[in-house]
Amino acid sequence: MENLHDESFLLLQLGARIKFLRKEKKLSQLDLALEAGVAKNYISDLENGRRNPSVLILNRICIALNIQLEDLFKGVSDLNYLL
Repeated sequence: MENLHDESFLLLQLGARIKFLRKEKKLSQLDLALEAGVAKNYISDLENGRRNPSVLILNRICIALNIQLEDLFKGVSDLNYLL
């Protein structure tokens, strides 16, 4: 199987996407954590692919980022977010 189907790779991509969107909104990890109602360490772990978040947590993050849930997954398979 290709890396694109590897679950840990997917979590890394999702985390990179969240980090990209957070920085685009000029939010710190703490800002995003407070807005989403999660711990700052959770955001850090998520952005580094060490967490497998629930849909409910992802929805809270999207609300904090003022985006739709579907927008969170746009480009997740694009390696540019990992740079």
